[in-house]
Amino acid sequence: MRSIGETARASGLGVSALRFYDRAGVLVPVRVDPVSGYRWYGEEQLAEARVLARLRRAGMPLADIRLVLAAWSGTDTALARTLLAAHLRRLEAGLSDARAEFSALRALLDQRENPMSPRDTAPVSLSVPAPALAAALDAVRFAVGTDPELPMLGGVLFDVDGDGVHTVATDRYRMAVSRTAAIGHAGPRVQAVVPAPLADAMRALLGGEGPVRLELDGDRVRLEAGDRQVAGQCLDHDFPDYRRLVHLPAGRRVLVDTSVLREALETGPVHEQESSAAELSVLEVTDDDTVTVREEAGAGQDVIAVNREFLLQALTAAAHDRLVLESTSPTAPLAIRRPDDEHTFSLLMPVRLDD
Repeated sequence: MRSIGETARASGLGVSALRFYDRAGVLVPVRVDPVSGYRWYGEEQLAEARVLARLRRAGMPLADIRLVLAAWSGTDTALARTLLAAHLRRLEAGLSDARAEFSALRALLDQRENPMSPRDTAPVSLSVPAPALAAALDAVRFAVGTDPELPMLGGVLFDVDGDGVHTVATDRYRMAVSRTAAIGHAGPRVQAVVPAPLADAMRALLGGEGPVRLELDGDRVRLEAGDRQVAGQCLDHDFPDYRRLVHLPAGRRVLVDTSVLREALETGPVHEQESSAAELSVLEVTDDDTVTVREEAGAGQDVIAVNREFLLQALTAAAHDRLVLESTSPTAPLAIRRPDDEHTFSLLMPVRLDD
């Protein structure tokens, strides 16, 4: 017999998935240890597990999977072929519908294109405190995207509006926002996406205490700090409207000691699952407003799973000894906020735990 771990590795199904399919009566192990509850699978079940993994990746409903496996183990495979063909027709119909919807969405995007880009506005020159701008870049840099297929996320957004500059970065799975007071701009809102290497070069000049000069001129940005300066080309892409993404309903807020939470994450249990290549930490908010890192990955109203490395990076970027964690539900973004600064925060998308 094979252990559940061996069966998982050989079949392509995760351990948690095998447990789920056991509970669902789809793939029941040959033997379950009466003391430990450990599952053992027969050699002949490996082929069924591999079929199950393929059906799962193809998105077949559980009820159909059950019937396909039942037919697979017999001599009459007609039912299995019928179910496979029916599911393939559903997938093809769904793909056709999706293509039609995407064509309509592209047409709507074409209609919304603005021929006057924010980069075509008059030059903007701002005076910004060097320590504040340095802290703002430090707070968001970790969230810059690296996906070559999403070049618009490969930099830091400088959003100049009124008497302040918002710096924003996102890679879809996390977003970081900070705001810095500025002097010198009273015109319309201006945006520029500064590529990550140029943003890093700008950060290197922000070691002093006095103000620096930030200039946005069309598709170029320049930072002057005393007798030193760095300048370069902005990304020729529009950044998503982050303001729509950060207006979240108020959730349960918990004040945590950053060093204590960091140690719990670094030394506590991590979880792996088939649908995510990252190590996950499962956080639970107890009745006394304490955040714990759970051993088990079970679901619950006050339980949220996040990418462990992303959360550790967010704690470092926040640079505060106490932080507020806020979320409305296990499927809502987790907000990491400074208790004394409402303009600097990050959001982490939760990871859905496998059944």
